Amino acid sequence: MTTAEPRRRRMPKAQRKAQMLEVAEAVFAERGYLAASMDEIAERVGVSKPMLYEYFGSKEGLLIGCIHRARTELLDRTQRAITGAEGPEEVLRRGLLAFFEFIADHKQSWALLRQEAAITVPSAVEEVEGIRRQQTDLIGAVITGLVPGIDQVEAEAFAEIVVGSTERLALWCERRPEIGPARATDYVVDVVWRGMADRVTPAGG
Repeated sequence: MTTAEPRRRRMPKAQRKAQMLEVAEAVFAERGYLAASMDEIAERVGVSKPMLYEYFGSKEGLLIGCIHRARTELLDRTQRAITGAEGPEEVLRRGLLAFFEFIADHKQSWALLRQEAAITVPSAVEEVEGIRRQQTDLIGAVITGLVPGIDQVEAEAFAEIVVGSTERLALWCERRPEIGPARATDYVVDVVWRGMADRVTPAGG
């Protein structure tokens, strides 16, 4: 009497989608967007190519899905990092560290999004810009909440300065692998906070 093979458990849709995105991010980073194939991604995931298209519609849709995933993770990390921070300087430091740690954890895929994908996939440009807007909106809202009465335009300007400077420094860190997230955070805080401190720190704070 032969023993029947156990039936393969079906993976929940959300878990399967997350697996597809994780594999796709790795393949895009390894091969580059243009050279990456849906066949290879499907094979690594262990699903059929039609199922991959069923979830994302196209290779471009899969790339956009990867960007959305990165955007969600970055927002979650940043929000958790700044929770409980006391005062604007600590918020800035914690938020910056979360950003630089995120970049370090996704170094290859971040470079892909910034360079090749942004050039070859126009829709990716808007999605990457959405990540910037997400971070500036979060920082601006936090500053406004911590400093009652601050001019809204000024709060938005500070947020743009923070995001712009951190993105440029992240690019520089790619050429300087010895600079870790903590050191990069110190650099930004030392320079940016010096100009912000008097304007966003409440009297007596």
